[in-house]
Amino acid sequence: MSDNLPATLPKAVKPAQAQYIVNLVRRAAKTEIMPRFRSLATNDIRIKSHKNDLVTAADTATETMISRALSIAFPEALVIGEESVADAPEQLAQIADAPLAFIIDPIDGTWNYAHGIAVFGVIIAVTQFGRPVFGLIYDPIADDWAVADEDSPTRLETASNVSRPLKASMGKALDALIGYIPLHMFPKAKQPALAAALPGFARTHPLGCSAHEYRMIAQGHADFLLTGSLHPWDHAAGALICERAGAHVEMLDGGPYSAARLNGYLLVAPDRTTWNRLKKVFAFLLEEAGQ
Repeated sequence: MSDNLPATLPKAVKPAQAQYIVNLVRRAAKTEIMPRFRSLATNDIRIKSHKNDLVTAADTATETMISRALSIAFPEALVIGEESVADAPEQLAQIADAPLAFIIDPIDGTWNYAHGIAVFGVIIAVTQFGRPVFGLIYDPIADDWAVADEDSPTRLETASNVSRPLKASMGKALDALIGYIPLHMFPKAKQPALAAALPGFARTHPLGCSAHEYRMIAQGHADFLLTGSLHPWDHAAGALICERAGAHVEMLDGGPYSAARLNGYLLVAPDRTTWNRLKKVFAFLLEEAGQ
């Protein structure tokens, strides 16, 4: 991140602009995502890095539509998406020094989407020098969205103009916590110890979709999330949305989350006390190999 940040930054997204982003995402979902859901042809799906890392024609068409519109509406901004980064990973290095950046996950939960499972969403984050300042997580099935910005609490809004505040859960005993721990996203050497810790919680089954995991935490239906993969399109919006819903969001090794950070472990918990207790459980992740 730049060492020469201004003392104060202008508000990144004004209310009218936020509504434009919501409308754009809803339009893209209606145009590109929902018509293809459960209607993808074999050649509409391809493998990226491995057989469970998929991209579909809907992902690329949605990202193209949203990216083009945002680039026109915010010509000064850096606009990057998951699929564009797959082709040009050097874009990630630009986030730290970008006064305004839009980070797009056109379909989060692509594996679910490609297999006809209705657990997927669209994620848009806005960052200033890597710090999330606006987050939107849209559910195309329900046509509703969780949204927050740096100055406002998290809300769940619907197409029928209903808006209600969201609140993270209260802290509770570790064995009563429901969380999300995607075991496969952690280093192989750490997985046995991490797996051994899972029975200490009430439930730890990931949904295969960061969008819905963060929405569940912001609504208080689940309690925590631990991830070993820091793709900014998965986490920048959700980290802000959960924080503005009252959760404690911090890197496991200390310090705030930044979309510019690409390595480490992100831990989201209902409050600081619960976060500290969870950190003790997961402290072995910070140990060097061989210790």
